[in-house]
Amino acid sequence: MLDFENTKIAFQNKSNGDLRWNRFLFKSLARPSLVKFGKSLTNVALTIGMPVGWIVKPTLYKHFVGGETIEKCQSVIKDLARYNVKSILDYSVEGTDKEEAIESALQETLRSIRNAANDDNIPFAVFKPTAFGESIMLQKASVNSPLTLHDEQEKEKFFNRIDVLCKTAYENNISILIDAEDYAYQAYIDEVVEMMMQKYNKERAIVFNTLQMYRVDRLEFLKESISKARSEGYYYGVKFVRGAYLEKERERARKMEYKDPIQPDKESTDADYNAALKYSVENIDIVSVFNGTHNEYSSRYLTELMEEHKIPRDDKRVWFSQLYGMSDHISFNLAAEGYNVAKYLPYGPVRHVLPYLIRRAEENTSVKGQTSRELMLITQEKKRRKEEKN
Repeated sequence: MLDFENTKIAFQNKSNGDLRWNRFLFKSLARPSLVKFGKSLTNVALTIGMPVGWIVKPTLYKHFVGGETIEKCQSVIKDLARYNVKSILDYSVEGTDKEEAIESALQETLRSIRNAANDDNIPFAVFKPTAFGESIMLQKASVNSPLTLHDEQEKEKFFNRIDVLCKTAYENNISILIDAEDYAYQAYIDEVVEMMMQKYNKERAIVFNTLQMYRVDRLEFLKESISKARSEGYYYGVKFVRGAYLEKERERARKMEYKDPIQPDKESTDADYNAALKYSVENIDIVSVFNGTHNEYSSRYLTELMEEHKIPRDDKRVWFSQLYGMSDHISFNLAAEGYNVAKYLPYGPVRHVLPYLIRRAEENTSVKGQTSRELMLITQEKKRRKEEKN
């Protein structure tokens, strides 16, 4: 019986010292003023070139990041694997429009794909598409604005880079998750991902698109995409998330005077998210599902859908995933019951991963974030261990 309250399983890879440290960290993240001050201090330090690794590396970085390189993530990967929890290495360096940075990100992502192909504990590769193209080109291409000669050249480069990544994944028989981006860029990214699926998803789902279900149009987009995959004879891979740019998207829609693309409330997002899971499972003959959520209901709901449709728990067409350092009560309890589980494991140099860490800190500070839940579970496990000892 699936029980997300089972803290013995949730924290089985944590020592008492680890629990004390985790409690201190999440209590700190529960203080908005402290997180805001830390963000400001970090931004100043980065601007003036002041070293920040000495304070970040043993704190936020240690908790939310696997290491600076693929090799330095190995100990974390092996530790998670002991509990049937897989890893997905996510090179978490923010994208830029500079050619040198784009090429560097491309080579590192290719390394991560080949590494995943040689490690049974890494079932997917992943990348952010904005790391491989100029933002202004992606924005223009998404609304069919006239492109300059330079834009056309950049558009071709972007397509070719994505094709190289997907082709490498296909040749190495490893599935690849293409993350979702801002609304301003997503239409063209969707177009390119669809072309990659048509090309490489003939035998199984190699290429996965990511749908942010806080967008009002994504459920219908999913249905149309599955219908097209079925009619054209290819498999459809889909990763579901709720969404990451809510405030930014609403503000941009207001400034640019177009219809807000975001759901009116969380309940609407939840409803579409769960409806998307249901529709995908009903089409499991051609669909592979990657359930990327920290929501307990959506995680449990997918297990119920699997049981209803007689899908084995270890069926490779269905995966559950949470971020490293968060929601271990979901990850480890699902894995203990035989479901396919993979932690998103960010990696990269300390300074370059800071924007990611700041987002995690701010997310956990919010009222609807993870902090109170994490603290409650840690306290519950500390109490359980004390009682067991006595």
